[in-house]
Amino acid sequence: MTEQTREKIRELKKEFRANMNGMASTSMRDAGIGYRLNFGIELPRLQAIASEFEPDHELAQELWKEDVRESKIVATLLQPVTTFYPEIADIWVESISTAEMAGIVSVNLFQHLPYALPKAFQWMASEGEFVQMCGYHTIIRLMRKEELPGRLAEELVDHALSTISWLSNPSPLRDVAWKALLQFASLSESGWRYTLEALRASGFDRVAELRPYLEYLENEG
Repeated sequence: MTEQTREKIRELKKEFRANMNGMASTSMRDAGIGYRLNFGIELPRLQAIASEFEPDHELAQELWKEDVRESKIVATLLQPVTTFYPEIADIWVESISTAEMAGIVSVNLFQHLPYALPKAFQWMASEGEFVQMCGYHTIIRLMRKEELPGRLAEELVDHALSTISWLSNPSPLRDVAWKALLQFASLSESGWRYTLEALRASGFDRVAELRPYLEYLENEG
């Protein structure tokens, strides 16, 4: 690490301490959002702090290594897309340990990657809960920009239905899989019909805990 990067990290940590929100930090900790250190700083304030620095690959990489909520969030804002290679993306995604961070890094960074689409599907098919969440969050953002090709649309629906039906209890992963399914269904009438038929074919009408998903889509139509 260069001395210049060390100095930037010192400046950032000074900002973190000055903007600490103890009540928010305690609330997140009580809710099970765990980091070694959490200053509880709101996202808009972190965006303002990050805006005082130029995009910097080395700085972002060093910040991401720290198990500090604010350091990781600022890293997602300062990491240049051009130097964020696929192998680095896999390292980052494997180190994510909270649902909050899975959503933030997907919105701030992953959705902008030139290889975001294949990575999203790779991550959705992984075994790791937070890795899958990154896949779903990323694909939701990508679908807001353009429609998926037919084959990939079918693959997304299969992944999402499998995730929803496999998880026996409500969870952040189930929630984001459902949001991805709704995002796809909302793009076109044919997408809505395809999703509705896929839910029926998967037996969502025969399982009490899954039936509300089907009924919601039927009512929305």
